[in-house]
Amino acid sequence: MATAVETSSEPRVPSRPTNLALAGLVGAVYVAAAVAVVFYAVPALWDEYVGPAFADSLGGVSAGLRYLAQAAAAVGLVVFGRALAGPNPPVGLRGGIFLVITAACLVFFLTRALGLWAESRFEGVPGQVFAAAVGVVLLFFTVRLLTSARGGRWMVELEEQGWFHASRYKPALGQRVRRITLLGILLVGATGVYALINQGMIPEQWRLVLPFTGPDGSPEGNRAVTLIRHARYVVPVLLIGAAIWVAFRAVNLPTFAEFLIATEAEMNKVSWSSRRRLFQDTVVVLITTLLMALFLLAVDLFWGWLLSLPAVGVLPGKAAEKDKPGQVREAEW
Repeated sequence: MATAVETSSEPRVPSRPTNLALAGLVGAVYVAAAVAVVFYAVPALWDEYVGPAFADSLGGVSAGLRYLAQAAAAVGLVVFGRALAGPNPPVGLRGGIFLVITAACLVFFLTRALGLWAESRFEGVPGQVFAAAVGVVLLFFTVRLLTSARGGRWMVELEEQGWFHASRYKPALGQRVRRITLLGILLVGATGVYALINQGMIPEQWRLVLPFTGPDGSPEGNRAVTLIRHARYVVPVLLIGAAIWVAFRAVNLPTFAEFLIATEAEMNKVSWSSRRRLFQDTVVVLITTLLMALFLLAVDLFWGWLLSLPAVGVLPGKAAEKDKPGQVREAEW
């Protein structure tokens, strides 16, 4: 006897989240290595061996060629990474890579911040032990979360939302509202990048000071590690690229895209007036507003004159308004 099984709309959860977390870890290591090659190794090698061959007047040409070399390296690493993942990667792999990278960054920056604080409070070994203990605890709970069923569910949910795919959701529907929304997100991102550049908040080199790395043990002698070379030019490009990707994926996110499609469908039901009718209605509204203002002014002046007559005595007359300096005028109602 055949039975029909209803498919569930809930995200698919992998049966073995540990394997998915391990695959996400391997993918995160590859992504981190690719980022290091594109944004650190290529600029460093270029400045060391290729850049000195150009004259000072050709500095712009050297920078342009360096950016082309970085773009070529990025494209090659992306193609190679897709080949390593295979034609049918496991569901949740991209989400796992994103979660592992995000968790690693959070653990690193939290441990660094607490290490700098401990270095200023404690001297020598106690501060190092405290920072190391905090890092181990954070790493333990992070690994436990990523290898749990909840972590596997988060990985699958992130990937099924479409944030890491270039596919479009119902591209033929709601095009006008989608384009306006995309343009608005891009304007917000562009103005933010412009504000960072205009205010000089992006340094030439992005360097991080590591605690407990100074030769004399003092916080002033700590070693600084360069994360991004030429950050003044690289960071705006990365932020603009992130804004473009977020804008594109936001209008193709199924839930939000359905809302935009429904919004345009409701707007299409509105009966819009013609230009001539709109002009006539605007003239009528302005004339009506002007006549009402004149009417209210005439009524106000009439009642003010009537109630200030000596025979009525409700409002003080002009003679009563001329009080002595410092005297508080009172009206009897």
